Amino acid sequence: MTTHEEVNWLELTRRAALASHRLVGWVFFDPAGTANYAALGVPNGMGYYIATRGAALGAAGDQAVTAAFGSIHPDMVAMAMGLCRAHTTFAAAAAARDAAVVEGLHTYAPEICVELADLAPALWAAADQLSSAGRVLFAALRQWPRPTDDGLLSAWLAINCLREWRGDTHWAILAAEGIDVVMAGVLDGAWRNYPDDWVPRSRGADDAALAQAFARLEAQGLATDGVVNADGLAYRQELEDQLDQRCEAAWQLVGIDTTDRFLNLVEPVGDRLVERIDQTAGPVWMPAARDRKPPAAI
Repeated sequence: MTTHEEVNWLELTRRAALASHRLVGWVFFDPAGTANYAALGVPNGMGYYIATRGAALGAAGDQAVTAAFGSIHPDMVAMAMGLCRAHTTFAAAAAARDAAVVEGLHTYAPEICVELADLAPALWAAADQLSSAGRVLFAALRQWPRPTDDGLLSAWLAINCLREWRGDTHWAILAAEGIDVVMAGVLDGAWRNYPDDWVPRSRGADDAALAQAFARLEAQGLATDGVVNADGLAYRQELEDQLDQRCEAAWQLVGIDTTDRFLNLVEPVGDRLVERIDQTAGPVWMPAARDRKPPAAI
């Protein structure tokens, strides 16, 4: 048996982060989820991703959701959350997504459903032990009602809760570093080798916001002539390494046995779930769920 001291928690944390993004991310682009949301009266299911991801913070207001999401433009958040308020409730929106989660996993990854459901108690036990300080979206998801009659959905919600703990941690690191949301998008897009500043633009950044972000990055020596340079790429990697190190604590609470079981279930179907994003949204959406293609050395 592997002892706690022998476990490479940093590597397991990196793998678990990717697997978590893949298990969760596809549903935010799923046509069934959008259709469920539209059936609540929301025109064309518009704003499905933002409203269902931010449902647990809906009562706190749009600024709270914007703050928690970090990189999405406030106008986009206000549009999506406003449509939800006007036509339905945030609880109903989350339920529409959850129904798509269960249907989709049984359709696209049926072989993992029974065993994943069995992991729900251990996953929630870990989430319940994590500190919520500075992690508002995680805290809102942790106190959101948990299903008592559907272990598969419960496990998915627990993984999403742990995933957002990482997300909250990510934004806390960036805030401490003085990296604003557009600068973060520029750095992330370059680090992932995405073209044409797609990452910040997909979150609502315009030419003026990008020009300001590049000016700040250039002042810090992280970009040159409107391009993230080698120092910028190295810095973005340092941020990722710091994030992984800080997130080891979550998976240590999950424990080696449950973490191994989770990875053995989800990693073999991960590419299949990313293919669902490709088919429903396109081949660039949900960057965190994709294998990174490092840029050539600058």
